[in-house]
Amino acid sequence: MKNLSSALPTCFSLLILPLLFFFLSFTLCFGGNVTYDSRSLIIDGQRKLLISAAIHYPRSVPGVNVVQTAKEGGVDVIETYVFWNGHEPSVSNYYFEKRFDLVKFAKIVQQAGLYLILRIGPFVAAEWNFGGVPVWLHYVPDTVFRTDNYNFKYHMQKFMTYIVNLMKQEKLFAWQGGPIILTQVENEYGFYESFYGEGGKRYAMWAAEMAVSLNAGVPWTMCQQFDAPDIVINTCNSFYCDQFKPIFPDKPKIWTENWPGWFQTFGAPNPHRPPEDIAFSVARFFQKGGSVQNYYMYHGGTNFGRTSGGPFITTSYDYEAPIDEYGLPRLPKWAHLRELHRAIKLCEHTMLNSNPVNLSLGPSQEADVFADASGAGVAFLANTDEKNEKIVEFRNMSYHLPAWSVSILPDCKNVVFNTAKVSSQTSVVEMVPEDMRPSDKVLKALKWESFVENAGIWGNPDFVKKGFVDHINTTQDTTDYLWYTTSINVSEREEFLKKGSRPILLIESKGHALHAFVNQKLQDFVGSWRLVAAQPIKEERKRKLKH
Repeated sequence: MKNLSSALPTCFSLLILPLLFFFLSFTLCFGGNVTYDSRSLIIDGQRKLLISAAIHYPRSVPGVNVVQTAKEGGVDVIETYVFWNGHEPSVSNYYFEKRFDLVKFAKIVQQAGLYLILRIGPFVAAEWNFGGVPVWLHYVPDTVFRTDNYNFKYHMQKFMTYIVNLMKQEKLFAWQGGPIILTQVENEYGFYESFYGEGGKRYAMWAAEMAVSLNAGVPWTMCQQFDAPDIVINTCNSFYCDQFKPIFPDKPKIWTENWPGWFQTFGAPNPHRPPEDIAFSVARFFQKGGSVQNYYMYHGGTNFGRTSGGPFITTSYDYEAPIDEYGLPRLPKWAHLRELHRAIKLCEHTMLNSNPVNLSLGPSQEADVFADASGAGVAFLANTDEKNEKIVEFRNMSYHLPAWSVSILPDCKNVVFNTAKVSSQTSVVEMVPEDMRPSDKVLKALKWESFVENAGIWGNPDFVKKGFVDHINTTQDTTDYLWYTTSINVSEREEFLKKGSRPILLIESKGHALHAFVNQKLQDFVGSWRLVAAQPIKEERKRKLKH
């Protein structure tokens, strides 16, 4: 189906916008050859400006159709990591059931008429246990992760080959009529490559070459890879990527991770990113020549079981995403971005078939104007002043630009959207009162999963050893907890007690957390976000404990 905006005259009534978006939202994606040039991906001969939503299938609840909700939010693409440790729990023992049914997830995306970006990794980070690498690989002798190491490369290539072949077998690549248009190898390795020296450089080049040799039939990307070879597309991850430029001039500008919120850790404040700022970052990215933008996360979901990784990552992976942990649209964020997507889609054809002309409208104000061969024009008016609104003149007309905002003019005249003006209602999820809970019949249908870990002081199994031990080698990844315990006996005959002094426990260093007990009763707890000192049996500290 041709882009409908190409048939529009230069000026048009704003009344047709809802009808136009209706058709755009239900345009089905059919398979085709995926290529690219410096401006965009080209799918089946058509240039595409793509808005993508990250949804991780192991973090989603089966039956909650977040893919459809994402589509209703105006996205074209669903993006996900592939979680190696979930799919290969032991050597050559592959698992694709329940929440790890990758094929089913890909077909749900396909049935929704959306494209799919598959970030295979297989190291994914993602606040996921062991970064997605199977723990059994840790016990293979002479293995060093993510460098020019034979064992790691052997098992990595074996898994990636398995995934690519599985996708081919299920006819899920775009050239087979499926939804997959992009794949990714490795993940943000550029931040760590230098620690491995020349071995790191060789590994990065090997990873790119190995991935391309799998003949997936779609382009490969490497995010945050600052020396990526020209056989892959290097991409940007950040809160803002409007100034990002690919290493090679023949590559399109792709933003693989735009963070609409952040993950949460126990004891830390709830992270928050306003919808106005997210919309501003997206509009600026496309204003400056971007062609593929992915929200990480669009629906974060839940870290079920023991899948969360990193220090004090919560079970919730809500991420303050446009779709919340429970699969509900988060308003006004979801709706504000939906309106942004509508406006951007109106500009797609003109933007992808012309080069922008940049005009200064003031010290922190500018316009980027796109005009194609037909004479149709699109303009983005930006005010990057964080505090002050401005009135600017553009083509003999005055425009009000709020601070830190972008106005989108699909006809170079009428403003259809400004990133700082939120018109959507705000919603707040509240706990259901006792008398409004579901019926017993509904409650009985609910099934809970549980797991047990040895945790706590004086727990089993215990052992005595001087010095520190490696967590993974000690626990065999059966628990997230490794406790170091010590005790001090204070005799009644101590001199300082005879003088009326009180004992003080001073801790100068710790791991992630410390618990202080007196006579086996908890007196205080300090985590990684608090000062490390504990003084038992003091009323002031007792009051703090209650809060």
